[in-house]
Amino acid sequence: MAFFFEAACVLRSLVSHQDFNYNNDGYDGEGAEDRKSQDGSETMPFIDESPTMSPQLCARGPDGEAVSPTPPEGLLPGGDIEKGLEMKKLVLSGFLASEEIYINQLEALLLPMRPLKAAATTSKPVLSMEQIETIFFKIQDIFQIHKEFYDALLPHIQQWDDKVTVGHLFQKLASELGVYKAFLDNYKVAVETAEKCAQANGQFQKISENLKVKGPKDSKDLTSSVTMEALLYKPIDRVTRSTLVLHDLLKHTPKDHPDFPLLQDALRISQNFLSSINEEIDPRRTAVTTPKGEARQLVKDGFLVEVSEGSRKLRHVFLFTDLLLCAKLKKTAVGKHQQYECKWYTPLADLTFQTLDDAADSIPHIQTLPEHELDEMKNKICVFKSEIQKEKTKGQSRVVDRLRKKMNEQEACLLLHSPSIPFRIHNRNGKSYLFLLSSDYERSEWRESIEKLQKKDLQACVLSSVELQVLTGFCFKLRTVHNIPLTSHKDDEESPGHYGFLHVIVHSATGFKESANLYCTLEVDSFGYYVGKAKTRVFRDTTEPTWNEEFEIELEGSQCLRILCYEKCYDKSKLNKDDNEIVDKIVGKGQVQLDPQTVQSKNWHMDVIEMNGIKVEFSMKFSSRDLSLKRTPSKKQSGVFGVKISVVTKRERSKVPYIVRQCIEEVEKRGIEEVGIYRISGVATDIQALKAAFDTNTKDILVMLSDMDINAIAGTLKLYFRELPEPLLTDRLYPAFMEGIALSDPAAKENCMMHLLRSLPDPNLITFLTLLEHLKRVAEKEPINKMSLHNLATVFGPTLLRPSEAESSKGHVTLASDIWSHDVMAQVQVLLYYLQHQPISFSELKRNTLYFSTDV
Repeated sequence: MAFFFEAACVLRSLVSHQDFNYNNDGYDGEGAEDRKSQDGSETMPFIDESPTMSPQLCARGPDGEAVSPTPPEGLLPGGDIEKGLEMKKLVLSGFLASEEIYINQLEALLLPMRPLKAAATTSKPVLSMEQIETIFFKIQDIFQIHKEFYDALLPHIQQWDDKVTVGHLFQKLASELGVYKAFLDNYKVAVETAEKCAQANGQFQKISENLKVKGPKDSKDLTSSVTMEALLYKPIDRVTRSTLVLHDLLKHTPKDHPDFPLLQDALRISQNFLSSINEEIDPRRTAVTTPKGEARQLVKDGFLVEVSEGSRKLRHVFLFTDLLLCAKLKKTAVGKHQQYECKWYTPLADLTFQTLDDAADSIPHIQTLPEHELDEMKNKICVFKSEIQKEKTKGQSRVVDRLRKKMNEQEACLLLHSPSIPFRIHNRNGKSYLFLLSSDYERSEWRESIEKLQKKDLQACVLSSVELQVLTGFCFKLRTVHNIPLTSHKDDEESPGHYGFLHVIVHSATGFKESANLYCTLEVDSFGYYVGKAKTRVFRDTTEPTWNEEFEIELEGSQCLRILCYEKCYDKSKLNKDDNEIVDKIVGKGQVQLDPQTVQSKNWHMDVIEMNGIKVEFSMKFSSRDLSLKRTPSKKQSGVFGVKISVVTKRERSKVPYIVRQCIEEVEKRGIEEVGIYRISGVATDIQALKAAFDTNTKDILVMLSDMDINAIAGTLKLYFRELPEPLLTDRLYPAFMEGIALSDPAAKENCMMHLLRSLPDPNLITFLTLLEHLKRVAEKEPINKMSLHNLATVFGPTLLRPSEAESSKGHVTLASDIWSHDVMAQVQVLLYYLQHQPISFSELKRNTLYFSTDV
């Protein structure tokens, strides 16, 4: 049992971790090889024997523990049973696909075992028979178990109907978990033996570093290279998969279905197995012992950006039961064990969080990169991803490694310079520290973890230099987060994330004990960090807010949706003095994995997130980027949406469409200081209501505008330009705009870009100039609304320039994931050029002559 504790700890991490997806082979974003410290030890938290986390719904309870989601009442019982059984088939299909990957991995691991055994009986053995038996212990048995399970499950899915039962197959699979118990007991010895043999024998080292794994049947990649250490980790990862899938199968199986009791029994066996492991674990083994003989437990760790001497520094922060330690990885020679260097530590007994008043005069100058440089990094990352995929199909491993290294550098730089939300820590002795985080969710997690520990009777501790050195040394072994969240650190089999638009309806929330002013915000991950995308209206003085608000959220390789529930603060004495500081109180937070099976469905998927006793009910569905941005001319010419701008202005006898003028006027009247104006999504139902009102020329439109949430009005303006049958800057001139913005000579570019404006039809030009001046006025309030000229160009550039479907189909086809493609970046740059230009007058533009003309 020497290592049973440590291997089981990894299981706990898997069960409670929020990055599950059983449609791949189960990685959670950290490479398998990186889950272990250099000495091979696993140092994760314990197994959570509570109901496991569903890939479709991940949430945390008040103690930070995994919480089993409760399906919305009536979702299956008495509800759409056929839809539930169809979801059951989708769950099984995803699990079967991951079984195929797992079996291929086990097969790759077994492949060298047979020749190694044959060589062991000769005069020149590579390994002894004892070493072979230790390294490959129980792998053959595990392979056989899962091969039989796969072969039995496949025909059930191929011949699917509502009477098919699979529970007996999962019962049999669960009954054979004893084989995994034996594997876990031997795991550490197996890894250590493999490592020692590789060091002592060059031939075995070559074998262990380059095992070939077959790809799935429908995969373009025939094989991939994986290390033996990574493959030995797979069974530890896999042992929780049946428990995960059983929860979702039960969720979508009617109680009167013959499968229900069989699946329940299989789940009971699996949970009992995990519980029995917990009982044998000694919790002191994940802790460092203090000189007084007390256990100093690692509670949380992660990578944060610290502001030090005005510069951003990437740190690894460790929260122990009695202190917070900030470290950096030391540069070491190739082949040497990596080590941490402690930058500072502070006892939790001396730690406080700075108030806004305390912090107001102590905010240092923070080094920031211009928005266009951050977007350029995103563009390069997407280009590298595309090139890596091309080279992988050619089998160019060296080229792929070189491209991965370049992409790694860009992603690391992006993650260093993107965070902007301050998280301040103050030591009672007078020292203060400032971190920058990407989301309020992350900041809340760190603060809550620290405050929970501070409720205990803590004594201030002072570490000697030797004690600090020992603790810092243990950090490498105890850490649970091994890599910053880079694409290059992910397993090749992991989902690349989703690109397109996620439609989310936030329905309601229950579980509040006292009336409050409540609202929710939505965040999604993008390029390794989280970005706030939408916010509901404030529901005043209630314990059961009912929003029923729909949002359209753009996804850029996103895999997770976060929902935060806030209590609105109206106390003027607590107004924030730092614009990035959120003073409203978080009353609950949770997140849900964007499961591919759910996201790819065209139907709405309803779910619930539980957070601190609060339940937030929401629905979501996905649409591809191309489908959402497709310009579709209106069949009726009576409205304004989808109708040519020249038709609308002629009908209205105006120079600028009424809808544009009214939306701009309302935004400037009461939304110009709104944080994230034009970036934060408005409520979709409100936008549709405004669209209908403008289309029918409702008399009450002005009243509607004055009462409507300002983000909905901003969203209506964006939607109008997006639904024009051709872009505002026209299909005809689009190629010339792309060529003009690429010119290097400033004078030539100026001449060309002004000539292109002059070439626009008058209604298009006047409307564009009106919008241009409005966006400049919005950007003047950037210190308050956080919307720079570049931010606004990013939002409006593709909307104003993206060609209609007929025109875009003439060009080359790009990947749906290529959000930051060359064309999109150029569209942003075109609008940014005009936004940064001195004021452009319609009359002056028409009066001025060109130094030369351009054939457009």
